[in-house]
Amino acid sequence: MNLYRIILVDDEEEVRKGIIRKINWAEAGFEVVGDAENGEDALEKIEALDPDVVLTDIRMPYMDGLTLAQRVRQKYPSIKMVIFSGFDEFEYAKQAIRLNVIEYILKPVNGEELTAILKKIKNSLDEEIAQRRNVDLLRENYRRSLPVFRAQFLNDMIHRQIPDEIICGKLKDYGVDILGAKKWVAAVIDVESGKISREGRLSFHREQELIPISVRQMVTEMLEGDWRIASFPSSMEQELVLIAAIDADNSQTGFITVMGDVCKEIRRVLEVPVTVGIGHGCGSLSDIAQSYQSAKDALGYKAIVGTGGTIYINDVEPVSTGKLIWESRDEAALFTAVKFGPEEKIREAVRDILNRMEQARVHARQYQAYMLSITNSVVQMMQQYDMDFTEVFGAENRYLEGAGKGLNQEEFGEWLLQTGLKMNQAMNRERESSMKHVMQEAKRYILENYPDPDLSVEKICRHLHMSPAYFSTMFKKETGEAYTTYLTDVRLNKAVELLNKTDDKTYVIASKVGYQEQNYFSYVFKKKFGMSPTKYRGAK
Repeated sequence: MNLYRIILVDDEEEVRKGIIRKINWAEAGFEVVGDAENGEDALEKIEALDPDVVLTDIRMPYMDGLTLAQRVRQKYPSIKMVIFSGFDEFEYAKQAIRLNVIEYILKPVNGEELTAILKKIKNSLDEEIAQRRNVDLLRENYRRSLPVFRAQFLNDMIHRQIPDEIICGKLKDYGVDILGAKKWVAAVIDVESGKISREGRLSFHREQELIPISVRQMVTEMLEGDWRIASFPSSMEQELVLIAAIDADNSQTGFITVMGDVCKEIRRVLEVPVTVGIGHGCGSLSDIAQSYQSAKDALGYKAIVGTGGTIYINDVEPVSTGKLIWESRDEAALFTAVKFGPEEKIREAVRDILNRMEQARVHARQYQAYMLSITNSVVQMMQQYDMDFTEVFGAENRYLEGAGKGLNQEEFGEWLLQTGLKMNQAMNRERESSMKHVMQEAKRYILENYPDPDLSVEKICRHLHMSPAYFSTMFKKETGEAYTTYLTDVRLNKAVELLNKTDDKTYVIASKVGYQEQNYFSYVFKKKFGMSPTKYRGAK
């Protein structure tokens, strides 16, 4: 059985030991993972030990239980707080309730009462976890969210290239029946809501947001049964997108015809003019983004062709028998692979480029122009990240000097792969170096500002322009200790210097190293060095 983790906080060691002895923790469902003498100490323990429950006294030096509860509520809202106190005062109870303290117990702590409370808390934690893990509930939440997930993924498909195996799995999961076709074609339906005829009397014209819903419903009703389609609203534009599967018993020409009928029917029934842009067909769903873009391009000809019908891209733009163009999305895919890796992603990106070159079968001049465009993108990326050309290309720079003239596709692919791998390695080194530099700056900032009693992770992060969570992780990775521990060490080491070199009073030294309370400074000092500051000075 997994036990929940609990921390005890009380300034009296005997009280803590007494509570620990009184309770059969395992039977109650808990294990005591730590204890603390005050709120300041407890916060450090909470960060290090990640408890589920904190059991704390109210009256403690340096930071009382209610202040601790407030800090825990702000930073660790899922931790359960239990407060016990020797003071039966209503004001304490009211404050505790406001701080979401789940139990308020009077001292002296009764073993049976505390055990009963712990079991109650355990049951509550069990129920919370069970609810989070409830498969039926998760399944129902997933079912309710399915239309949103489906629309998000379909939008991803038309805005970036996704591998076929991922598309296949996702479309099956989302119940989108367009797999296994000869080819696919994208269409974009533009609702001309600004051109509704004056005689239109449909009530939903007064509710503009209902028009696209009505259009989508009519499109689905007219196409279902004969066509396998996925229809969804674009996340970036006010338009409806269709992906149609072209099977053996229908054709792209047939799809264009039926979409023309859809335009007429919507105009007749809803009195709303719509224009449909239809893109190139594609033999793989991973290329549907290109079909979508060509459908968008087709809509761009509305001013020339007119509105209220279909515009097929092949009718308005000459069909290219051989184009090999380095497009922005191709550049983005290569950059992402090179920037973030891993190696297999870089290899995959290069393979995609070579496959595109292989399938294009264009004139040699187009191959050369394509390779030069890629080379230019690589050079721009190196300039953007201030890379050393000699480090990446080598001293000879053979490829750059020849501008790609003497390289065939295989040689170009090998050059691009090796260049991408070297750039990735250089970026990783620079990233690590930059992080080391940032951590050095953090240490410098701490050394310059340790006297500030309000020096916190948040304050340092504002200076470094980092998030507190990421800073805490990287700082511990770099220094081997948490920020609070590091800051305490700096302050106490500075205090030792002042004790050795000056005759300042203890309270003055405490203030100089960032402690507002002399007593808490003495407590922390003794905890680290085994004696009070006064005794330390006397022993030197």
